[in-house]
Amino acid sequence: MSRGFASNSRIGLLAFGVLLSFGVLAVRLVDLHVFAGPARLRAANRARSFTEVLPAQRGEITDALGLKLAMNVPEYQFGVDPQVLRPQDESKWPELARLLGLAPDELELVLRRKIRGPAGAADPETAAFTVTLKLGAPAPAAPAAEATEDKKNSLADLLAAPAVETPAAAAKPGDDPKKIRWAKLGGPVNDEVRAAVMALGIKGVYFNQTDRRIYPQQQLAAHLVGYVNKGSVPVAGLEAAYDFYLRGLDGWREGERDGRARELAQFRSTDVAPRNGYNLRLSIDATIQKIIEDELGTIAAQFTPESATIIVSDARTGFLLGLANYPTFNLNEYNLVPADRQRVMKNIAVTNQIEPGSTFKIVTLAGAINEGLVNQDSRFDTSETGLMVNGTEARFMADDHHVEGPMSVAQIIAVSSNNGTAQIGWKLKAEGVYAYARAFGFGERTNLGFGGEINGQLRRPAAWTAPDYTHIPAGYSIAATPLQIHYAMGTIASGGLLFQPQVVQEIRDSAGKPVFIANTASRRRVISQSTARTMSQLLMGVASTGGTAAAAAIDGYQVAGKTGTAQKLINGNYSKTNHVGSFTGFFPATDPRVVVTVIVDDGHPPGGKVAYGATVAVPSFHRVAEKLIGYLNIRPPGGSPLGGQRLALQGGGR
Repeated sequence: MSRGFASNSRIGLLAFGVLLSFGVLAVRLVDLHVFAGPARLRAANRARSFTEVLPAQRGEITDALGLKLAMNVPEYQFGVDPQVLRPQDESKWPELARLLGLAPDELELVLRRKIRGPAGAADPETAAFTVTLKLGAPAPAAPAAEATEDKKNSLADLLAAPAVETPAAAAKPGDDPKKIRWAKLGGPVNDEVRAAVMALGIKGVYFNQTDRRIYPQQQLAAHLVGYVNKGSVPVAGLEAAYDFYLRGLDGWREGERDGRARELAQFRSTDVAPRNGYNLRLSIDATIQKIIEDELGTIAAQFTPESATIIVSDARTGFLLGLANYPTFNLNEYNLVPADRQRVMKNIAVTNQIEPGSTFKIVTLAGAINEGLVNQDSRFDTSETGLMVNGTEARFMADDHHVEGPMSVAQIIAVSSNNGTAQIGWKLKAEGVYAYARAFGFGERTNLGFGGEINGQLRRPAAWTAPDYTHIPAGYSIAATPLQIHYAMGTIASGGLLFQPQVVQEIRDSAGKPVFIANTASRRRVISQSTARTMSQLLMGVASTGGTAAAAAIDGYQVAGKTGTAQKLINGNYSKTNHVGSFTGFFPATDPRVVVTVIVDDGHPPGGKVAYGATVAVPSFHRVAEKLIGYLNIRPPGGSPLGGQRLALQGGGR
């Protein structure tokens, strides 16, 4: 082979190699720019771009005079970037531990841990420290009192959990993924502690800020206000019912960051500010709420009931001024309520039903008067034993007051005669009793707006048995919620109008501009004003000498009301030892200002006495009424107002 041929071959191979290289390069360039290019560009853009949610602040809930019942407070979660800690700051670590509620040794383990790995793994410096502890060094000091065993920032949690959250300010391009750039420290803490920690000037210690929902008045109006759980989910009460208004609307920000994770402001494409939630102002007066909750405490101490409810409303508008149940709970500690006591969190005023007993007699009597079937002087022979219903005798329920013979309507209601009321109901007929019961609000929800409210039970006349004709007019064989019973009496106080219960007076935006103002609303007219005035006069006899609620009387004031005592159904039978005692009334009777209802479920008076409404409910009505007269400056007929004073309640400001 000639030297020229070999040389030409080598040149040819070299040229082919060069051409092949250029061909591969060309193909790669085409692939990068035509096929994979757009996808890679999108990936690069995603790596640089970010979307940040700007959370809205939840609206506040206040009482009628501005006392905060639900509000937000800032709290701070501290963390550390161990990579940038400085030796000169180590002398400040004990103070940092104290402020965060950690034991000094516990904190030091976290601060010296710089490498990710299984629990117990550490960089050489941290490993040396832990070995020292194991080889006989003095045991670490006991954790501070604040560092309880259930704290989420316990040693086990801090060391076992990988540090997955890395603040943008701490992360740097090219970081070793095994390096810890964020480890959680103590918290959350309040603003005062945050300021003290930051004043230490420890490089590498950072915090994240969030808002926490708190209830400054603790258990006050707990069943009305409700609560938001730790997952920011509204669970009950107004928090849930009005979540649409309270939660607000989150904003967001879109933009790009450079290689050091710093925002490039010139590339910010979207910046939508959050819209904070609206604020609710309630009709509830915190002082009145405190009065009735304290009274429930007295009832609980005296009678150890299964449950109890007190409701106060404005007789002229129907707005709720106070609503409280026993038992109750602290809204800030809802998560501490044991599973077997979850019932304490129910608003039994709208979720529980009871047989109203004699408080229902106002329906039967008002209906008969409104239809012109009876008047105050109409008389009935209460020595009769029963009625004949479709060939079957329906016996009258026994009367506890042992009054027999001819009785006027005024006497029948004053001594709460079951016999006389059943005869009045017979004149009104079953269809009339049912129609007026529906008109007074029984058998339908009040639509106050709370979840879990029930209808109660009211059967149509076609489903009545013979005993129902004597039982239902007297308040048995039906079921109602405490709120239904309360607003039935409110219908008499209002002059015959069934008010729509309301608890939210107004809704304002975060700037204070009203977006909703509630006005007085009635559901319907039930009886005439004339009938309502007659009923008020008759019910004044209940709270007078000789009536079942003589103890409800208040010197200088006219009180109208009705007692109720109902035997409880136990295993399908009426119990002779378990009762629901109640009283519902209003004052001043001739110019009503407030309606007050007290219901005590299965109370146990001392000495084995029967838990009549006159025994377990009337005294509480009297005490509450006297306090309301003083606080609201309610004038007696022709008299002067009494001085009132708002109780001092904790927190929240005005």
